[in-house]
Amino acid sequence: MPSKKTARISALTVAAVCSAVSTVVVTSPAQADSVRIHDIQGSTRISPFAGQQVTDVAGIVTGVRTYGSSRGFWIQDSLADDDPATSEGVFVFTSSAPKVAVGDSVTVSGTVSEYVPGGTSSGNQSITEITKPTVTVLSSGNAVPSATTINARSVPDAYTPAGDPAANGSVNGLTLRPKKYALDYYESLEGMNVRVSDTRVVTATDPYTELWVTVKPRENDARRGGTVYGSYESQNTGRLQIQSLGATADFPEANVGDVLKGTTAGPLDYTQYGGYTLVANEIGALEQGGLERETTREQARGELAVATYNVENLDPSDGTFADHAAAIANNLQSPDIVALEEIQDNTGAKNDGVVDADQTVNKLIDAIVAAGGPAYEWRSVSPVDGADGGEPGGNIRQVFLFNPERVSFSDRSGGDATTAVGVEKVRGKARLTASPGRIDPANAAWENSRKPLVGEFVFRGETVFVIANHFASKGGDQPLHGQYQPQTRSSETQRHLQATAVNTFVKEILATQKNANVIALGDINDFEFSRTAKLLEQDGALWSAIKSLPKSERYTYNYQGNSQVLDQILVSPSIRRSGGLRYDSVHINSEFHDQISDHDPQVLRFRP
Repeated sequence: MPSKKTARISALTVAAVCSAVSTVVVTSPAQADSVRIHDIQGSTRISPFAGQQVTDVAGIVTGVRTYGSSRGFWIQDSLADDDPATSEGVFVFTSSAPKVAVGDSVTVSGTVSEYVPGGTSSGNQSITEITKPTVTVLSSGNAVPSATTINARSVPDAYTPAGDPAANGSVNGLTLRPKKYALDYYESLEGMNVRVSDTRVVTATDPYTELWVTVKPRENDARRGGTVYGSYESQNTGRLQIQSLGATADFPEANVGDVLKGTTAGPLDYTQYGGYTLVANEIGALEQGGLERETTREQARGELAVATYNVENLDPSDGTFADHAAAIANNLQSPDIVALEEIQDNTGAKNDGVVDADQTVNKLIDAIVAAGGPAYEWRSVSPVDGADGGEPGGNIRQVFLFNPERVSFSDRSGGDATTAVGVEKVRGKARLTASPGRIDPANAAWENSRKPLVGEFVFRGETVFVIANHFASKGGDQPLHGQYQPQTRSSETQRHLQATAVNTFVKEILATQKNANVIALGDINDFEFSRTAKLLEQDGALWSAIKSLPKSERYTYNYQGNSQVLDQILVSPSIRRSGGLRYDSVHINSEFHDQISDHDPQVLRFRP
């Protein structure tokens, strides 16, 4: 996958790459045009000069970007106007390495363009740029305009205005109100030199040399240092992405809860995968918060422990087996049943028609034994090649691990990739027609997505039905920080159908046996407050146990500064009423820069 920093795919960029940049050094000032940077930026997100030529736009160079295809530099005008909506900074896109330095006083002539990172279909906002530039350096070594401080007081609590219905919900044409809305405030600083101080890290450093901080440390703060995303109306306005204009090796390897002490400063950019981004030429010193990976308690003799864990495209060539095994054996304390998501076939991403995953699973089981865990047995149903989505060739699927010394599996033949499992009544009890089996695999809800795996287990004489899920991803949704407000979550349409299908199956079991023990768990790819969760819970068939935790602990995943729920364990009424139900989201991955998966596992313990 190419670096996000180099992914510029718009036609504007292609045209700009084909043009040359001319730099001229003179000893006397050039004649400046009357157009200044704040005129170019204007008071909306779209420049009033978009598509037009401008001449001798004056400014001081505040930052230079030499890497990737987004090469260029930022300039800022020291002569600000009195309109807080108009930015005094702008990016000059050169396509090749710029021949200017921070502190140069320059004039720039070129074409004003609106570039949308990721392309117009992404729903992202645009960046106002000057392209095809001719640059004149007037002098060097000048003081850089003072950085504007971004802090808890300057960022409004409201996130964004609603978009213009006449413009399909876009905010682009709306006059900026930087004292009322956070996104308007950040837009009013686009391209300007900004600074944050003593900021807490809320998303760990990622492989693209980025992290997220918050300038509002008390805003929906998580117990372990993050910022919890608790509703569609709670957008956490203090979040800000940090990149660096320096060497990759100098970027801090930070975990959630660490602090960038002192000043982090540089131009404010807008990026495809993060929205408003401080591109730092000065980064605060990393003060570690001492965050440690969690370990849950061991289940008691009479407690059944059921876990879910997305192991992120695990295949035999990966080097993470020992780490995953240690997580299951030690951090999760060897649950009795583990539902795994994203187990790939024996050849991984090689698209060769292989669908079996016995080598992948057995390698993990052997590693768990080596880590001191039990000799798990396993059950699964192999998918039809290429039919379940995920990484092409990988054929990801859900797999049950179970400890045969604690639970037994009720094997019943007939389950395969295309046969729907049913429910029957035998001696007054519900029973699956096949175990393991798949729920309604021909349903259009599962097109190019993982089909739910269901199995029948017995613990201390009590039958427990477990449904392992991996719902459709959020790919294709408009970004929180995008131009369309409120965002359209197009991907949830399929998850709603999937949730309805699972809920219907659970109700079939409960209609057959009212007090049946049913657990639906896995990577639901949606929040505990979402419509998806409500459809799973519909008519009281299920209840998401993560809601038993305090709000400051409700998260399994971390994305763009938001600690959020994607993975869930939902239980039927008999389990919810059972004695001593305990739920634990075990934070071993989502908050750490050296994560082995992007998901945290969860464990449910109860007495059937």
